[in-house]
Formats: sequence, C-alpha cells, structure tokens
Amino acid sequence: MIEVLVVDDDLRVAQVNAAYVGKVAGFHVAAQAHSAAEALELIESAGPVDLILMDHYLPDDTGLAVVRKLRERGDHTDVIMVTAARDVATVQAAMRLGALQYLVKPFNFAGLRGKLEAYAALRRTLDGGGEAEQAEVDRIFGALSADTSPQLPKGHSPETAELVRRALMSADGPLSAQELADRTGLSRQTAQRYLKLLEKSGRVRLGLKYGDTGRPEHRYEWAASL
Repeated sequence: MIEVLVVDDDLRVAQVNAAYVGKVAGFHVAAQAHSAAEALELIESAGPVDLILMDHYLPDDTGLAVVRKLRERGDHTDVIMVTAARDVATVQAAMRLGALQYLVKPFNFAGLRGKLEAYAALRRTLDGGGEAEQAEVDRIFGALSADTSPQLPKGHSPETAELVRRALMSADGPLSAQELADRTGLSRQTAQRYLKLLEKSGRVRLGLKYGDTGRPEHRYEWAASL
C-alpha cells in the first residue's frame, strides 16, 4: 500500500480528499494534518509516509515552506500539491522543490484519481531499478503526465467506459469480452465495443490466449497506467 498524508487547513476538505484517496486501489491514508506544524510533527513522529497531498494555504505557514523544511533536513518524501494557489510563481517554486504533481482546486474525484494513478505508475516503473535507456527515461517522465480518462467519440458513455476501466483494473489478469460482460452486467456486444475502442486509444492492451480449438481467444487488460 502507498501510505498518504493529507494536509489541508479545512477539516472538511481534508476529509473529502482522504475519502477520495481511500477509493483508489493501492492507496491508504496514514494521517491528516491541518497546519504546517502538525504536518511536520506527523511526518517525524507517525512513521514514514510515501506521499504527501499538500495544501499551500495553511494557517501557520505555507505548504511550500513545509516542503522546503523537509528537503533541508534530507526528507525526500514525494509531494503532490493540492491547492487553490494558481499563480505561476507558486507553481514554479513547487517544481523547484520537487513536487511531482500540481492539482488546482476545485477538482473532482476523477482529477485526483488520475494524479494518484499516474504516481502509482511512476513507482512501478522505478521499482525495476538498473539503468535506463532513452525510451525508459521517456516512460518515467511520461508516467507523471499520464491521463487515465479516455476521450470518447459521440455516442459512447463515460460512465460505461469507467465501468469497464474499473473491472479491468480490479481483475487478477486479462479478461475476455464475455468475462467483462459477466462482471459489469453489460451485454457481450457492448463490452466488446468498448474494449475495441479503448484498445485503439492505447488504454487497453490486447493479448491472445490459445486453447484446444486452435482459435485464439482475445483477452484484454488495462494498460493506461502500466
């Protein structure tokens, strides 16, 4: 699990953000903080966290000041800024302090989920270690800007595409169109139509499974965050 510290001066907003984080597979909220001092204390006393969702406007200091203090003491915990601050100077300062993402308020669940899934993709890419060729370097940097929301042509439902995405991401392995239909309640024809659409956009990866009949079965897995 990726352990997350949610920092926001507004208790209600912090709770909403924490609830959003809890809905994304592989993420767990370790703690919430509502001031700069509390954030620094939790990071030092509550055990290590992997990721900080950091608001900028805090009652006793700024979120960037917290990040700066962490860096000065050698703490390189990953940070995603989650804030209403949208001036270029603040965005630039966040970049220079090593913030991996910058999400401007207000946002919805899909906006935060996309950032978290891109972050998870980055961690999976880096876990391999070793040396990186240019293609691998491009993949590492590209993971941070990954957009997990497919652009759909007219006549296709974003809700149905989201249903397909969730079913594929929660599966233990690739699914056939019929297996996807069984999991989602869609007809096989509808499942097949969305799978082909998402495959063409690069969101879904197609594989072949050969059985006794000699005719391969098409099987699909979500590939946008791999």
